[in-house]
Amino acid sequence: MALALRLLLAFLAIGSCIAADHIDLWPMPKSVSHGTQRLYVSNNATMSMAGSKYSDGKAILKDAFQRMLDLMKLNHNADGANPSSSLLTGVNIVVLSTQDELGFEVDESYNLTVPTIGEPLHAQIEAQTVFGALHALQTFSQLCHFEFTSRLIGLNSAPWMISDAPRFPYRGLLIDTSRHYLPLAIIKGVIDAMTYSKLNVLHWHIVDEQSFPIEIPSYPNLWNGSYSYSERYTMSDAIDIVRYAEKRGVNVLAEIDVPGHARSWGVGYPSLWPSDSCREPLDVSNNFTFKVIDGILSDFSKVFKFKFVHLGGDEVNTSCWTATPHIKEWLNNNHMNVSDAYRYFVLRAQKIAISHGYEVINWEETFNNFGDKLDRKTVVHNWLGGDVAPKVVAAGLRCIVSNQDKWYLDHLDATWEGFYLNEPLKGINNTEQQRLVIGGEVCMWGEQIDASDIEQTIWPRAAAAAERLWSPLEQIAEDTRSATSRLSRFRCLLNQRGVAAAPLAGDGRTAPYEPGPCVRQ
Repeated sequence: MALALRLLLAFLAIGSCIAADHIDLWPMPKSVSHGTQRLYVSNNATMSMAGSKYSDGKAILKDAFQRMLDLMKLNHNADGANPSSSLLTGVNIVVLSTQDELGFEVDESYNLTVPTIGEPLHAQIEAQTVFGALHALQTFSQLCHFEFTSRLIGLNSAPWMISDAPRFPYRGLLIDTSRHYLPLAIIKGVIDAMTYSKLNVLHWHIVDEQSFPIEIPSYPNLWNGSYSYSERYTMSDAIDIVRYAEKRGVNVLAEIDVPGHARSWGVGYPSLWPSDSCREPLDVSNNFTFKVIDGILSDFSKVFKFKFVHLGGDEVNTSCWTATPHIKEWLNNNHMNVSDAYRYFVLRAQKIAISHGYEVINWEETFNNFGDKLDRKTVVHNWLGGDVAPKVVAAGLRCIVSNQDKWYLDHLDATWEGFYLNEPLKGINNTEQQRLVIGGEVCMWGEQIDASDIEQTIWPRAAAAAERLWSPLEQIAEDTRSATSRLSRFRCLLNQRGVAAAPLAGDGRTAPYEPGPCVRQ
């Protein structure tokens, strides 16, 4: 479709949707109703926790509430005089669980009510866990806007009654710090933007063949494989990222991709290479290889507390194994061919991870080659074929969907409409098997991005997938035109919040088409 025609259709869709309703929330809640009254949020709005069992000892809600106020003001000076009526004095948050440990399948549901009567008048949030309450605050922030005439935060279409919960427990975004280094501030900015669209897993593809930027105390020479002395992460940096994410309801999934994609490991420990002239995959015949993996995962277990670790296992070219005399001899002595050795390596790495308390995620090649041999708790990460997820769940294993033709952000010809329409349960009709699809993930591979362009490459296309993963299937429009206005406004909201989200029209990372208002881009 020509760009000019797509812009016209998008603008028409925006106009028709605004005329029909005023629900501009993203992602769309499970259940939402509203009225027609305008309210204002007090300049001195406060958070209360009357009736809550949760004490907020870590200040998770306190900090989130202040962030929400700052987001609603959008750096404007909200110095207007508070009106004598129709004034929301704050938000009362009731959290029913005392626990605040973020984990997989934590209850993220919430109820949000914004009334028009009451004294004092305040919004009410009820959630089973603090993490559901965080999502409710994000939704509340989208109901509000800075009003230039009154210099106050306005809230239209009250009263609001919203009941919400995610469709999938795993809603991920992959970042790649091995192809280009990403500064800590950029990673934290990605995490912040994830929370706006309710994504909850940051998949940190930390190392690869090009660089090994993270400190491993057990094997300190590994980060000799970094690009430079300044392009590294200390273990303290990793702890900081994990804590920053957890306070925002985001898990951090760490990945080391073995046995392929690991050439950088040998810069610090050359014996990990099959030979100096043939440097990957890692030497399967060398016990030191598995001692290093054990050391890495031991150190990871002290930092990355998410129940899963990602061990890769994709794109393994075994030619170095047969071309290296001592490995070829080892294969012969153990009556293995290279396919056997590939399976041996993956399964041995899985056992090491399990010994450190992890459950394992592997890329789909491991399933395609020896799925019946994988640990039964393995989560298979689909990225190649659209028909793989049905096969995985039919075999009784869990699956994460990231099919590259739809959910790879580095594919700049992939439009937001394709991200939005990609259904993780396609071809899976059995209810029990559907439950084995734990969610999906959009992947921002780093070959063509760095700190200068990562945000506009991720957003708003990742947000399109986020609604697919959060909202009930019946809320997902099969005709993307009906979603265009909401996503366009959400993209503009991201821009206002300091996120360099690209225009909707055109392909990924496109430039604005012409002068005009944000929602028309």
